[in-house]
Amino acid sequence: MKSIKEIYKIGKGPSSSHTMGPERAAKLIKAEYPQADSFEVILYGSLAKTGKGHMTDEAILKTLEPCPVQITFCEEAGFELPHPNTMDLTAFQGEKELGHLRVLSVGGGDIVVEGRPEVASPDIYKARTFTEIALYCKSHMIRLSDYVEMVEGPEIWNYLMEVWKVMQQAVMQGISTTGILPGGLEVERKAQFLFQQSHIDERPETHENRIICAYAFAVSEQNASCGTIVTAPTCGACGVLPAVLKYMQEKKGFSDKQVLKALAVAGLIGNLIKTNASISGAECGCQAEIGTACSMASAALAEIFGMGIDQIEYAAEMAMEHTLGLTCDPICGLVQIPCIERNAVAAMRAINALSLANFLSGTRKISFDLVVKTMYETGRDLSHQYRETSEGGLAKLYQ
Repeated sequence: MKSIKEIYKIGKGPSSSHTMGPERAAKLIKAEYPQADSFEVILYGSLAKTGKGHMTDEAILKTLEPCPVQITFCEEAGFELPHPNTMDLTAFQGEKELGHLRVLSVGGGDIVVEGRPEVASPDIYKARTFTEIALYCKSHMIRLSDYVEMVEGPEIWNYLMEVWKVMQQAVMQGISTTGILPGGLEVERKAQFLFQQSHIDERPETHENRIICAYAFAVSEQNASCGTIVTAPTCGACGVLPAVLKYMQEKKGFSDKQVLKALAVAGLIGNLIKTNASISGAECGCQAEIGTACSMASAALAEIFGMGIDQIEYAAEMAMEHTLGLTCDPICGLVQIPCIERNAVAAMRAINALSLANFLSGTRKISFDLVVKTMYETGRDLSHQYRETSEGGLAKLYQ
């Protein structure tokens, strides 16, 4: 497995696969053909069907400016795609074709160039399953966060500190901003409204739900408006993890050091899912994005509360198990409906998974590795209509 830095990428929304990935692809062809004076880009699959709503074309045009760019949204490719997020990029100098790249945006902002070995970053984790990692940690009497430091080196804490700062900034900016989100759906920002709706007789449980949801809305709304966020593991699911960690730090007084250890464990969980399944909504539906985010948040909470490895596994497994089959059907291809609310619901579900794991971890029958495998098979069996094409579900029926 690669570094957990691949899970946590700092950048602008609204989509890691549809904005960050295509932006990286455009930067790559521009760097390889600096003499080019024009470009042609063809988007296929999910990139073609929801690229407008995800601002894929704007990201490409901005990256390749001032050169003119012809962008084609090819919804019917006429051939089997190597990945649901496939794009062809061609560089020209006058009428002469300089070169061509076929790029796959595989989720989390990562890209793969067809026909080339993946050289972006090395595999640094020898273990590829939670079972392997858990056995190692138990035999050496270390926590999962210690294992991350052992593999990544002590410098990982500086990186995670920067991640945590950006996450907190996204929360604070989100609850401080009002207005209508861009894209044409006329969706009003709700984070500030949620945050400020306190009542004298508000029950503690209601207060907790309201604040966690406000924080999740805040980050998701920042993402939807092209603000700076951290993929966790993607842009569309970026609100879950910061919402629960910020709330718990405020409520329980956890130190930044404790939060960073929680982020390390969450990153490990996201890494395992990305390695053995997918974090791409276009490949496996929203269970791969929001389900992974919920698993990461549940594991982070279990770590910050000092739970054991088996309890951490149960929390992460439970969070994923109960998002199995979750479809990705963004209305108009925008990362707004149902995506923003879904971040808040997943954040609350992470809290529920934490509570159950605290009591029932000794009775579980399903391993984390098994539920990850199940998610991947379920996602591949989903109709393409429910894999970020905006052709089914809410996206189809919304008027």
